[in-house]
Amino acid sequence: MDALVDLLSYDFLRNAVWAALLASVLCGVLGTLVVVKRLVFISGGLSHAAFGGLGVCYFLGVEPLLGAAAVAVVAALALAGTGDRRSRSEDAVIGILWAVGMAVGMVFIARTPGYGPDLASYLFGNILTVERSGVVWTLGFTAVVMALLVLFFKELVAVGFDEEYARVQGVPVGAFRNLLLVLVALAVVLLLRLVGILLVLALLTIPPVAALALSRSLAGVMALSTVIGAVVSLGGIWLSYLLDLPSGPCIVLLGALLLIFVRGGRALALRRARARRGGAQASVPEPP
Repeated sequence: MDALVDLLSYDFLRNAVWAALLASVLCGVLGTLVVVKRLVFISGGLSHAAFGGLGVCYFLGVEPLLGAAAVAVVAALALAGTGDRRSRSEDAVIGILWAVGMAVGMVFIARTPGYGPDLASYLFGNILTVERSGVVWTLGFTAVVMALLVLFFKELVAVGFDEEYARVQGVPVGAFRNLLLVLVALAVVLLLRLVGILLVLALLTIPPVAALALSRSLAGVMALSTVIGAVVSLGGIWLSYLLDLPSGPCIVLLGALLLIFVRGGRALALRRARARRGGAQASVPEPP
């Protein structure tokens, strides 16, 4: 315990802990809607497409995250327009955005005079290098997302589960689908430099999938997903310190192990419940 207190006396580690907690809240809330609405592939495409805008702005000497945010939002709105006609062609568009965005970003960064940024930091991230400004921006965006969730919870749930039913109830489906994708795009870009593309996708998917096996209500899944994300993130940081390993892969692998444990325990509980029901039915005597 004393060693943990000593570690938290360092600013960089406190920033990492705050970033992990905020990322857990952000990904726990938005990730639940992403998983329920099957937007994981779109989220991956947006994150890689944003890398193109990041590279262009780096070449122009402009704040890279501004370009990444602009490209991600434009791509999100373009993909939202195809929401009513999902098909293999849409998957192809996402794949093209994924590949072209990465290629454009790498080309412009390579053509920038001087030393280029560490591309691995955008892919895998390093949560231990998070600055205080990044924590503040993440806190502000998380507050905005939570406020929108409180204001439009029923509408977002309706659009997430059944767009046809939501449309019959008078919900402006297109507007809320656009809002959801824009929020996901901005969250991905904001967390891009903090934790990297791969860890963003892991936090958007692993905790919600695990929470869906343990809770039935959407609010419960969001809350549980946030808790799981926090446990996995902080546990991964601690393991990376103990084992002298990169923090990002430790967080992802710990999350994968937790998901296997939860899903396996859920499957075992269901099997035992079916066995008990079968035994109870067999013990009932047949009527004469």
